[in-house]
Amino acid sequence: MSNGLRRKLTSYGDQGFSLFLRKAFIKAMGYSDDALDRPIVGIANTYSDYNPCHGNVPQLIEAVKRGVMLNGALPMVFPTISIHESFASPTSMYLRNLMAMETEEMIRAQPMDSVVLIGGCDKTLPAQIMAAASSEIPAIFLPTGPMATGHHKGERLGACTDCRRMWGRFRAGEIDEAEITEVNNKLVASIGTCTVMGTASTMANLTEVMGLCLPKGGSAPATDSERVRLAEATGAQAAKLARDGGLTVRELLTPAVIRNAMVALQAMGGSTNAVVHLAAICGRLGFKLDMDLLDQVGQRVPLLVDLQPSGQHYMAEFHNAGGVPALLKEVRSELDTGALTVYGGTIGTVIDAVVDEPGQTIIRTMVAPLKPIGTLAVLKGNLTPRGAVIKQSAASKELMQHTGRAVVFDSVEDLSNRIDSDDLDVTAQDVLVLRNAGPKGAPGMPEAGYLPIPRKLARQGVKDMVRISDARMSGTAFGTVILHISPEAADNGPLAIVRTGDTITLDVKARRIDLNIDPAEFDRRMAALPPVPEGPPRGYASLYHRHVMQADEGADFDFLQVAP
Repeated sequence: MSNGLRRKLTSYGDQGFSLFLRKAFIKAMGYSDDALDRPIVGIANTYSDYNPCHGNVPQLIEAVKRGVMLNGALPMVFPTISIHESFASPTSMYLRNLMAMETEEMIRAQPMDSVVLIGGCDKTLPAQIMAAASSEIPAIFLPTGPMATGHHKGERLGACTDCRRMWGRFRAGEIDEAEITEVNNKLVASIGTCTVMGTASTMANLTEVMGLCLPKGGSAPATDSERVRLAEATGAQAAKLARDGGLTVRELLTPAVIRNAMVALQAMGGSTNAVVHLAAICGRLGFKLDMDLLDQVGQRVPLLVDLQPSGQHYMAEFHNAGGVPALLKEVRSELDTGALTVYGGTIGTVIDAVVDEPGQTIIRTMVAPLKPIGTLAVLKGNLTPRGAVIKQSAASKELMQHTGRAVVFDSVEDLSNRIDSDDLDVTAQDVLVLRNAGPKGAPGMPEAGYLPIPRKLARQGVKDMVRISDARMSGTAFGTVILHISPEAADNGPLAIVRTGDTITLDVKARRIDLNIDPAEFDRRMAALPPVPEGPPRGYASLYHRHVMQADEGADFDFLQVAP
């Protein structure tokens, strides 16, 4: 296959003319023939005024370009969709597949011999990995890095676990309007991604675990010079890949590497959202994410990393403690250390180079973990025949085995309209149920699974309840929350038949969640469900509704997956 500017020529019926015309137009940008004769490194630009998590992208692009040019290749920057969690309606997840499609097609359509994908906020890195997994050229990733922390009345604040904690205090009447406004000014102290082990940090770390970005690339702060040096080094490696070739994402991400990601996910207190993203990535590779294996790994690998929301600290401490390489050293016995990386060598080589940080307590050991359980547990039962997940490391111990009366909300709108009503018939022992908030039902599987504690209970000091939904929750959230019920209610899953007043039993130890009604009544209710609605008539909304898959399949589009 041709390389550089000769790669992916536009179809005019005359390849010589295609190259002649391409060179004529690009010379309008001031390029010389010498520059245009080099291997090309594409650099995906995800900067957006709507995306503060990517506020450092222009600086990172310049550093990547520097690294590319110092190593004899030609950098070519191109824009792609950029998604920010709090600026995407109806949800960022709704647009993840669109970003993945667009990024994949831009990589495929334009001449480049390798590509650097810069991403940060929750859905961008997963979308880019999905795109690269479906592409034919080597790709290397550059996370934007976590933000700095702020301070309020003597305590550190960092989006967004503290966002939820402080908002909960405001709803409970513990702090007033003036103080919550002051807090709002301090929660996000700089550009960069959430500085707790939310989805952004989880996916950045897993990108490093899977060998797709340089060591320490998952954790170096967005505002540090180290992040910029990593960008230059990423550009240098991308130039090498463009010049000499290298393994593609599809070739790097074997089932063993995905298992390595599971090990790290369980050990680091990672986001439940990572399960959906890993499932989508696996689908692009031609195999299914093994949910049973994920649970088995969680029973072997305890929580080691002391970061919010499962612990107390922030990403800067994790980075200073050694970051992903130091964590991998602690779980080495559970890893395939022969897994290859995009920058050469193996994960075992990275672990061998780890220099222990004296006195650090952020990354614990297998023999003295932060908590004796893994981060995530996979639940089955008559409510979720295809599985659900709970972030057990951030749940209340006393609620891990619980039977309560269901209080059902039929939609996110219904939840919003009734949750703060003093007339809501609810007690702290009840089980809050939200349905029609899955991939199809919302649409877009919003982060509504972290149902707020009903205001009248919050004012009584209630901090946690069992909450069940077919939605997602932010990786920054905490509590006894069961997510990703599959199939979802809008696809006629069993969640659709739950009625207020039914009882539900959660037993995390037994990995069960069940609706306690007679089997004959269960079958009668299921048989009485109406047909699944056809969905919107046009546009992306129609495409999404017709082709989105369930949470256990990654909520990807069925036509983008590779048959096993």
